[in-house]
Amino acid sequence: MSSEEWKPAAEDESKTSKLIRKSKESPFVPIGVAGFLGVVAYGLYRLRSRGEEKLSVHLIHMRVGAQGFVVGAMTFGVLYSMYREYIKPRFEHPDDK
Repeated sequence: MSSEEWKPAAEDESKTSKLIRKSKESPFVPIGVAGFLGVVAYGLYRLRSRGEEKLSVHLIHMRVGAQGFVVGAMTFGVLYSMYREYIKPRFEHPDDK
């Protein structure tokens, strides 16, 4: 059996369709990535006009802001998935136990 005959189902998907499917499953991941990139872009933009602030302090502030955005998006993603899996089904089918 050659490798062309047997292909896993995941290889049939293109990268963009896989990204779209994964984004629908957990919508806060792309939000976290976009926020991270936004904070980094803003930090790089502000790099010129940082005034008396040292470069290392500026980079630390930029890193903390980017990490905070990602951690916040991950937290909201976990809370959303917990709601979707555990809380929402209880209200949809209250008679089933």
